[in-house]
Amino acid sequence: MVHANVIKNGFVLDVYVANTLTRFYGVCGRVLDARKVFDGSPQRDLVTWTALIQGYVDNGFLLEGVEVFFDMCEVEVKADEKMMVVVISACAKLGDLRLGRRLHEYMRDRGVYVDVFVGNALVDMYLKCGDIESARVVFRRMLVKNLVSWNSMISGLAQSGEYRKALSVFREMRKEGVEPDEVTIVGILNSCANLGALELGKWIHAYVDKNRIKIEGHIGNSLVDMYAKCGSIDDALRVFSCIKRRDVFAYSGVIMGLAMHGKGEIALELFHEMCEIGLEPNEVIFIGVLTACCHSGLVNDGKKHFANMSKLYNIKPKIEHYGCRVDLLCRAGLINEAYEFVKNMPIEPDKFIWGSLLGACKIHGELELAERIMKKLLKVEPEKDGAYVLLSNLYASEKQWKNVMQIRKGMRERKIKKIPGCSSIELDGLVYEFRMGDKTHSRAKEIYMLLNTMKHHLYDCEYMVNGFELF
Repeated sequence: MVHANVIKNGFVLDVYVANTLTRFYGVCGRVLDARKVFDGSPQRDLVTWTALIQGYVDNGFLLEGVEVFFDMCEVEVKADEKMMVVVISACAKLGDLRLGRRLHEYMRDRGVYVDVFVGNALVDMYLKCGDIESARVVFRRMLVKNLVSWNSMISGLAQSGEYRKALSVFREMRKEGVEPDEVTIVGILNSCANLGALELGKWIHAYVDKNRIKIEGHIGNSLVDMYAKCGSIDDALRVFSCIKRRDVFAYSGVIMGLAMHGKGEIALELFHEMCEIGLEPNEVIFIGVLTACCHSGLVNDGKKHFANMSKLYNIKPKIEHYGCRVDLLCRAGLINEAYEFVKNMPIEPDKFIWGSLLGACKIHGELELAERIMKKLLKVEPEKDGAYVLLSNLYASEKQWKNVMQIRKGMRERKIKKIPGCSSIELDGLVYEFRMGDKTHSRAKEIYMLLNTMKHHLYDCEYMVNGFELF
């Protein structure tokens, strides 16, 4: 109605009015109408272009927004900091690193000032596009950082699996005297969970209690997940009991935690409790439920819950659920049944399912079946070491050394190397990572000296266990 009055009174030619109309239609989700106003405007300034680009980006038309930006560049209108934040955030959502670098280069060429908001957008874009090093460089060069800057770096690193680097940035943030918020806490708890950094996780929990932050929502769920993954399932249950408004995610975290700790019966009790209070289970919940059955040997319960997914809850099982179902049978020693189940699956088995079957064959000495599975696995994952190592170990356990040598020869011919094992340990709040044959640690010489001493002690001492001597 207002737009109609603008046209009647001849104000449509006013650039300020046209800009406001373009912005109005964009905010209301009417992108085509915003474009019509833009196309009909005889005068366009930077605000005009920004209003249209933001309208596209805010409504999910990311590529169209970026295209309008480059149209603007062709008519030689120079972007400012506000516009660059909008376009860079669109690039981050697209996950297009090449485009992101092009935008960054545009800023350098045109002398666009990198303020804290542009810097945050660049850091977020590079992290979401997988270029951690460029994100780190931008972050270091930022003259001013706010809490969003630190959170972008911490959360981005955690989501990229760079958990140790995320903790390092957090420690730096604390040295700068910046207080964490909910976003920071969730990112750090996620990193602690994946590294097994229990002491730092406890410190975060103490910080939450000290600052009277409610253990609800993301923070409560992250605390449950952290304690469960760090091996402290009792603390996970205590935190879960403190959450007043439990959602599906809270139940999912505690059920998965209980499953991994072999407490399948308690996990299933909580699943039934969740259903009784009216919460609808999702796909993730069923992964936890099936894992609980796997780790506790509850074969019949696992079969029942797998069937109920589609029968009662109309959830179509995905490859992860089929993997749990196969693992359930393998752990129970029902390898032939598992193999038949895999052959009749409605979706193509992945490397994890074939790997689970192959691992079960090794445990139970099913050599003939293992050889058949090996052929299937090599079609799915021909360049990885896992299948070769498992079958080689199975041949070795059967003392078939000729076959062991053939497997190793095949690996050499295909230039496949065994990926070295990795372990980590937390000491005084720091997480140390060790890989097989790794000598990069600053105290590697002392560590290997101590290992050699321990090895000699083991040779010197004769332990008797069940009538066998261990040297």
